[in-house]
Amino acid sequence: MEYRVEQLARTCDVSVDTVRYYRTIGLIEPPRRSGRVALYDDSHADRINTIRALQRKGLPLALIRRALDGTLRRSDAELAEAVAAAQADDDEALTLEQVAERTGVPTALLRAIEKAGLELGHTVDGRERYSAGDVEVVRQGLRLIERGFPMNELLELGKRYDAAAREAVDHAIELFDAYVRTPINEAGLEDDEAAEQLAGAFAELLPAVTALVTHHFRRVLLAAAERHLEQAGPPAVNA
Repeated sequence: MEYRVEQLARTCDVSVDTVRYYRTIGLIEPPRRSGRVALYDDSHADRINTIRALQRKGLPLALIRRALDGTLRRSDAELAEAVAAAQADDDEALTLEQVAERTGVPTALLRAIEKAGLELGHTVDGRERYSAGDVEVVRQGLRLIERGFPMNELLELGKRYDAAAREAVDHAIELFDAYVRTPINEAGLEDDEAAEQLAGAFAELLPAVTALVTHHFRRVLLAAAERHLEQAGPPAVNA
């Protein structure tokens, strides 16, 4: 059976823009041309349905491409699903306009924040989407501004923290890869067992690392505040 793009989109329960986006990035083959009309067939529908099924499991498009090409290990696919599950409590898909409405911050200002280097959203099917967590970040930033923090200083602080955090987490992922993921994948286990062990290791280590980082940041912040007060306070008055 052949479909025009609108018919294919309805059949697969996606938007026309999504079909075209998949075609643009090479996830589906180009359609057959009949004059000026683009015609898709059942193989396109099957491919799109497979992509959507993998997306519902939480796999990003880059990993879906590898899964479709047969180059993604089963254990790595399971790990990607575990990562997605860990994000499930912050997975509300909002537009930037909805973030602006919920926070009272104009869309133009949110765009300016992103252009300054602080990413708020993430890309889904070629479109920017935001979460409840992004809304909360904006709200907390507003609280600091209301307390008198200059916005440009907050943006600079955010960029410095972001750079340091990315460096630290990249190293943490390298350690996980070297001492957990690679040994499991090279242990000669059956695919199901390797996948279960890898997903289990991630589920165990994520809260441990999160707690460690959160506790350490809070402790360092409070200790620095205490030192600053000791050094910056007015001189003691002699009795």
